[in-house]
Amino acid sequence: MSKQLQDAYIVAASRTPIGRSHRGFFRNTRPDDLLVAAIQAALAQVPGLDPKAIEDAIVGCAMPEAEQGANIARIGALLAGLPNSVGGVTVNRFCASGLTAIQMAADRIRVGEADVMIAAGAESMSMVPMTGNKPSFNPAVFTNDENVGIAYGMGLTAEKVANQWKVSREDQDAFALQSHLKAIAAQQAGAFADEICPVQVVERTPDLATGEVNIRARTVSLDEGPRAETTLEALAKLRTVFAAKGSVTAGNSSQTSDGAGALILASEAAVKRFDLKPLARFVSFASRGVPPEIMGIGPIEAIPAALKSAGLSLADMGWIELNEAFAAQALAVIRTVGLNPDVVNPMGGAIALGHPLGATGAIRAATVVHALRRHQLKYGMVTMCVGTGQGAAGIFERV
Repeated sequence: MSKQLQDAYIVAASRTPIGRSHRGFFRNTRPDDLLVAAIQAALAQVPGLDPKAIEDAIVGCAMPEAEQGANIARIGALLAGLPNSVGGVTVNRFCASGLTAIQMAADRIRVGEADVMIAAGAESMSMVPMTGNKPSFNPAVFTNDENVGIAYGMGLTAEKVANQWKVSREDQDAFALQSHLKAIAAQQAGAFADEICPVQVVERTPDLATGEVNIRARTVSLDEGPRAETTLEALAKLRTVFAAKGSVTAGNSSQTSDGAGALILASEAAVKRFDLKPLARFVSFASRGVPPEIMGIGPIEAIPAALKSAGLSLADMGWIELNEAFAAQALAVIRTVGLNPDVVNPMGGAIALGHPLGATGAIRAATVVHALRRHQLKYGMVTMCVGTGQGAAGIFERV
């Protein structure tokens, strides 16, 4: 006998600022500490919620090893001060890990298995590189032409997309500039204030002359990546880095980054029980596979699937967060799917703001749900391409 699905509501959404990896303000901050900050900030948005009602924490992480290994979800939940009764599971769908965590948490609620869930994402690309500390591909990847795309670097896949979809270097650089301009404008307008939780960064440096340790603490509250000084002329001077005669540069690619985001999802019963005010309703999710060597076009397949599942059309989307892994793939997706550029990344994207891999889905979901309320829009979407050839898309409704 079939059982009708119940709604899952986002009742809190918060994220840390995004720092540049290796040289940015979070370069020495552990990813589990970033996760703790995001979870605690989300909890602060729902003071009436009994933490004992939270049944599980699902956390996305693209490289779950080293400082972000050992099940960062469970460790982060405990370090955040949640009761021992709250479980934790870490999930990996590379760049869509955070969005997948939201989908999994929502589905637990929708089928009636849980009433309150945490969905989050965390990634430190300063501490754990993009391919992990010990990448090791199955030899079969290199013995079959159909599988060799699995081993392609992301930049090379972007070059293939640029060639196949005929996205020029000039268009890529112009798109990158707009990402920075929109992000700077949003920062100056205070548009990120609802979603970002300030984080205190403590730096300790030894004084060899005195033998003492100097401690410097500062609070960061804005994403570190946007560059107000960026110009088309400066972008045009950058050399290509993935192909000798290519068009993809560091300037029109996403920034490697550090950050975390966390959302709290609840059933209608929990909303009433704890007198919560939903930010949005989780509507639908879809993931689809594409050839690994052109992984950037994944959203071309995922977006229509998510819309069909929701019974909606592109015209219904008032805000779309399309992860800018590369300008080449973002433009290919926008043009092929027919996205309205006016509603895509209105506050800038990953080229300016950064892309902390497994955290990005949760971070961009926080952006969407707060933007929908701020601008009184009905529906919003988060979508991204995924390494090894996938696309993912999730839809949210303001309530």
